[in-house]
Amino acid sequence: MAKGPDAFRTISEAADELNVPQHVLRFWETKFSFIRPMKRAGGRRFYRPQDIAVLRGVRVLLHDAGYTIKGVQKLHKEQGLKRLLAAADGDVGPRPEALAADLANRELTEEGRERLLMALDDLQSAKRRLDSLLSKEDDR
Repeated sequence: MAKGPDAFRTISEAADELNVPQHVLRFWETKFSFIRPMKRAGGRRFYRPQDIAVLRGVRVLLHDAGYTIKGVQKLHKEQGLKRLLAAADGDVGPRPEALAADLANRELTEEGRERLLMALDDLQSAKRRLDSLLSKEDDR
């Protein structure tokens, strides 16, 4: 017998509905503070319909729209749950690479150029240190 649309879902039912493994839902709980299913005795999780909708938005953003975990966290922080619910309905907005391309086409100020060059120097220095450590490991 199928559950109604307003019924609570167990973790296995939620995972099946979202087409992700159960461990992914548990992992997302650790990364996204806004994912809080009800927990019964023994820690058994029950997902409300609104929890499923939020999870669907997270899945769409991570799996279909190319967002990272930090990207979804930032999106939630800046735009709230409504943005995640919109993603669940298919409104993912601009893709991260489109935003990066937009930034790449902007003029760079002299100060910005200097900051990027300093960051590049730091990265090259870190790479040299890592290469040195790796070569020492290879010598062992």
